[in-house]
Amino acid sequence: MPTKPGDDGNDRVDADERRSRLRESATFPRNVIAEIQRAAETGIYAIRGGGAKRSVPNFDDLLFLGASMSRYPLEGYREKCATDVTLGTRFASKPLHLKIPITIAGMSFGALSGAAKEALGRGASLAGTSTTTGDGGMTDEERGHSQLLVYQLLPSRYGMNPDDLRRADAIEVVVGQGAKPGGGGMLLGQKISERVAGMRDLPEGIDQRSACRHPDWTGPDDLKIKIQELREITNWEKPIFIKIGAARTYFDTALAVKAGADVIVLDGMQGGTAATQDVFIEHVGIPTLPALRQAVDALRELDMHRKVQLVVSGGIRSGADVAKALAMGADAVSIGAAAMIALGDNSPESEQAYNAIGSSAGYYDAWHEGRDPMGISTQDEALAARLDPVLGGRRLANYLNVLTLETQTLARANGKSHVHNLEPEDLVALTIEAAAMARVPLAGTDWIPGHSKF
Repeated sequence: MPTKPGDDGNDRVDADERRSRLRESATFPRNVIAEIQRAAETGIYAIRGGGAKRSVPNFDDLLFLGASMSRYPLEGYREKCATDVTLGTRFASKPLHLKIPITIAGMSFGALSGAAKEALGRGASLAGTSTTTGDGGMTDEERGHSQLLVYQLLPSRYGMNPDDLRRADAIEVVVGQGAKPGGGGMLLGQKISERVAGMRDLPEGIDQRSACRHPDWTGPDDLKIKIQELREITNWEKPIFIKIGAARTYFDTALAVKAGADVIVLDGMQGGTAATQDVFIEHVGIPTLPALRQAVDALRELDMHRKVQLVVSGGIRSGADVAKALAMGADAVSIGAAAMIALGDNSPESEQAYNAIGSSAGYYDAWHEGRDPMGISTQDEALAARLDPVLGGRRLANYLNVLTLETQTLARANGKSHVHNLEPEDLVALTIEAAAMARVPLAGTDWIPGHSKF
C-alpha cells in the first residue's frame, strides 16, 4: 500500500535527506557544541584521564631504512642483539641495571588499586625492569613485588617518608608531567579511601588537588640543593631521576643536568594522566617526537649524552616506538597507559560492564571516577577484587617481552648487535612535520626541513 504524505516513513526519509544536505562547522563541530552546552549547564570544567586525543606527529611518522647492501643485517636465530641498560651511572654508587630498556611509569596508589600496583610490580620484575610509585607514597605490596622500585617525590609531598626513600632503588623528582606541564594532578573524593587518606594525611572522601610546583624550591639552584639532600639521605647510593613534562625541553634538560641529575625522564604530551582538566591534556605541552630531539640536543651540547641517561615516555605502544625512541637518542622508554591496557584496561571482554557505566571498551578514560569495572583505576574493594594481580603481572610481562622482541627484530634488521646502537641515520620521515621535528630526512630525499636545502 502506498505511503501517504506525512506518514512516519516519509518523515524519516525527509529528515535523512535534510541531514545529507547539512554541513558541519569546522570551528563548531558537534563535539564542541556539546562541550559548550555542558559547560553552560554545569559551570565546571571537564576532567578526564588518559592522554591527548588530538592527532599529533608521532613515531608512526618515522620508518627504519633497514639493511641490505650498504648495511649488513643480523640473523635473529644465531646472532645476539643485547637489550640491557644501566640507569644512574653519573653519581650513584648503585645504579639500576635493567634487562630491557622499557620501564613502568609512575602511577599512584590512589589513582590505581592496590591489586593493580602489585600486578605492575610482578610484571616488571618478571621482565627484569623497574616500576615507579607515583604520588601518594609506597605500599608494602608494591615494594614487596617490585625487584626494582623508583620512588617518586612530587610537589604534593603526599606520603613522603625518608625511610621509603632509603627502601627505594632510585628516586624520581617530578617537576612536570606530559599531560599537564605547569599543572597539578587530581584525585576525586570517591577514590580517597580510608587507606589512601591515611597515606596522604588527607580527610577521607574529599577531593584532593596536587600542587603544581615544589614548595621548597623555585628554580634550578634550589633543585641542586634538594638533590644534594636526597643523596645525603640515601648515602649517595640511589640514582636521582628528574622528570620533566615536554614544554621548553631543551632548557629544562640542560638545567636538570646542571642541577646534578643522574637520569632525566621526559614525558611528552601523549602521556596519560589519571585526572586533570581536558584543556590541559589537549592544549599544553609538545609531542614526544620533537621533545625527544630537543632533549638529546641539550645533552650533546653539554657533552652528557649517554652519561646522563634519558628515559622517554608519552605514547609508547609497540616495539617500533621503543626502537625509534632509542634510535633518536633515548636510553630507555617508560610506559603507563599501555601497561594499564596490558593488565586488562578497556578489554573488549567487558563491553557490557563498560556499557553499564556509560562507556565502551576502547573508549573508557574516566579513570578519575573510581568505577573501573576491570578493578585497575579504582579504590572500590569489590571492583579491585576483579583484578588478579598474579595473572595481571603475567600479562604485563608477556607484553614487555613482545615489546623487547620487536625492538630486537628492528635493531637486527638495521645491523645492530645492541638496541642502543640504533641511530638517527637509520630513520627517515614520512611527513614534512615529522622530518622537521625528529630532524631526520624526508623519505627518498636528503632534506631535513629547516636544517638542509631541498
